[in-house]
Amino acid sequence: MTTLFRWLSHWPLWALHALGAVLGWVVFGVSGAYRRNLLAHAAQAGVSRSDALASVAQAGRMVAELPRLWLGRPVATCIQGAEHIEAAHALGQGILFLTPHLGCFEITARAYAEQFGSRPGRAMTVLFRPPRKAWLQALVSSARQRPGLETAPTTLAGVKQLVKALRTGGAVGLLPDQVPPMGQGTWVPFFGKPAYTMTLSARLARTPGTTVLLAWGERLSGGRGFVVHVQPLALPLPAEGEGLAATTAINQAMERLVLACPSQYLWAYARYKAPRENVA
Repeated sequence: MTTLFRWLSHWPLWALHALGAVLGWVVFGVSGAYRRNLLAHAAQAGVSRSDALASVAQAGRMVAELPRLWLGRPVATCIQGAEHIEAAHALGQGILFLTPHLGCFEITARAYAEQFGSRPGRAMTVLFRPPRKAWLQALVSSARQRPGLETAPTTLAGVKQLVKALRTGGAVGLLPDQVPPMGQGTWVPFFGKPAYTMTLSARLARTPGTTVLLAWGERLSGGRGFVVHVQPLALPLPAEGEGLAATTAINQAMERLVLACPSQYLWAYARYKAPRENVA
């Protein structure tokens, strides 16, 4: 499998995306559970069936582009809204990037690391749980070991590492619509339906000297690369109520991002599942 990944990493991005679109539709056709989740979650959000079906190919492209992003030559990427990052740096603040499962979320941390992470103390730190498959562990670990990009384990020590990064003016990246283990979240609405949602993002947002920015990586057509969109929160997070109020506000911010480009959201993700027991 590693050999296959390395071979695919040499493919042009347009070819990988073409392959991924086909694979996305194959999975949609053969997996009833995948198909039901995708259509039901999109309908829950009020997304049109055409946008929901467009996301089928985009999900396949997300998987197929990984060999190139992890092991291949850099792809064309630009940051739209980089002035918000520069403004936070000018104030000496840490930056908490919140990114949903939208577009290419793999590219967001990498784009920041390449453009800003080489500056002293400005590296991007992301939570990292190693995959269970041994062959994939080696690939993912090597992909994460890049200048300006650091990883933190999904443990209490890892959370302390994130807080330290923010306090010292670094950047932290989180996917707040990822279902956390039992005891690390709270049930709040996501597109009108209760979803177990991490409270970590709200806790980190309250770290003194932290700017909260929203970010997502738009996948351009024809293999032309990616645009990373960066913007501030529309409204400040509630000052009180670490659990419900702030976490609900973050979910609402994620909803607005998703609805800006619903055809690139990972609708089949089991967003409304019950949390697992934390055995780490």
